[in-house]
Amino acid sequence: MIRYCILAIQSSLITAVLLAMVQAAVFSGKAPHFTAQKTAHFAMQKKLFAICCAAGTFAAAVLTVLRRTTAINRGMVNTWILCAAIVFGIVFAVLLWRDNGASRLTRELCCLSSSVLAGALLFYALPFLFLLPADFVMAGQSVFSTEFLVNLTGALTGTAIAFLAGLMVFYAGKQMAEVSPLPFKIILSAALAVNMANQAANALQFLMARRIIPLNRTLFKIIMPALNHQNFFTFAVTIIAAMPPLLLLTGIFSREHRTPALVQCKTAGSAIPPNPAVIRKQKAAGRRNRRRNTAALLLLAFPVFALTGLKALSERAVVLSPAEPFTLTGEEIIIPVTQIEDGHLHRFAWNASDNTEVRFIVVKKSASAWGVGLDACDICGNTGYYERRDGIICRLCDVVMNKSTIGFKGGCNPVPLAYTVREGAMIVRLSDLEAEKGRFK
Repeated sequence: MIRYCILAIQSSLITAVLLAMVQAAVFSGKAPHFTAQKTAHFAMQKKLFAICCAAGTFAAAVLTVLRRTTAINRGMVNTWILCAAIVFGIVFAVLLWRDNGASRLTRELCCLSSSVLAGALLFYALPFLFLLPADFVMAGQSVFSTEFLVNLTGALTGTAIAFLAGLMVFYAGKQMAEVSPLPFKIILSAALAVNMANQAANALQFLMARRIIPLNRTLFKIIMPALNHQNFFTFAVTIIAAMPPLLLLTGIFSREHRTPALVQCKTAGSAIPPNPAVIRKQKAAGRRNRRRNTAALLLLAFPVFALTGLKALSERAVVLSPAEPFTLTGEEIIIPVTQIEDGHLHRFAWNASDNTEVRFIVVKKSASAWGVGLDACDICGNTGYYERRDGIICRLCDVVMNKSTIGFKGGCNPVPLAYTVREGAMIVRLSDLEAEKGRFK
């Protein structure tokens, strides 16, 4: 559950936060590019943004289906999506800094570039989220199993946290864009720059790997740190996105919104106290904004904790249970059935002729069936298995094996091991273990 929650946050947080900040800049009532626009034109800009987001989501769904059913080169598709996102991100960032007197064409280009940027970000991020449930279903496992539902809950929780964080950042960004446009433009530009640097590194890696552009060792050395430390970009964007709610809570850029202003009486030329209803309305708005800003900081703090503390917790090495005793008679290992009939995982180890420790596991699957296999598989090697609730888990890839499939070939299942049951005991031949000692070197 924790693993899939972290994966969902990793794949969706940057997209959610950037979409929120771009929306805040474009749709703020006092944003620099839309101060003088009419209501109908403003509604058209919102419609364009919604259409591009819907198109990006639909394209992501189509790509997901093609990825599962055909041999489509997802890396190539992602690279061109990233290139488009970089181009439109740069255009939007440049137009964002134009003054309030920009022409209508400039304003429309700003909204068009932000809309296409939003669609490209969704097109890039959503296929990974859509493909996550495919990892939940193992061979012979139902989608209504406990393990599937637990993993699905983790993925949905991570996605919901990213969405709520983006929503709170939108409210904070919109408020800051209204009261302090210049600082917000600096913050948004910094977030876009960090994300575009990450996108450029990933795109260049693919283009050089496919020789679409010549391999440049100097450039490759420059982008390698970015490729090896993807979480740093997530942390950087998260910290930048936390600036609007943090600055608003401190009141640095919005002191005039913290205390009800006096209503100026133009006829008398003097200040009079505002209507009590206005004061209550302003206080309620202030409380609402403070709650939203506090929620934004908490929701942005959780992903940082998830990608550090929770990730370390979920990836900590699982200690395999110790090997159990058995009786060695001639060329056979003899294990009493009474020792292994409780339905749990039992581990055994034997030293081969070259002193290599060969491990195997035994699980009783039903009243008359046993699952016997090496403590290794063809995919993950000899990392071993451990028991968690009703499942047998691969220690390397965290794949859950259904007990009924142990003893059969395929996937991450343990390599089957021959055995016989005779006179109330399970018999395993040493020659079978000797033949598999190469797997444990």
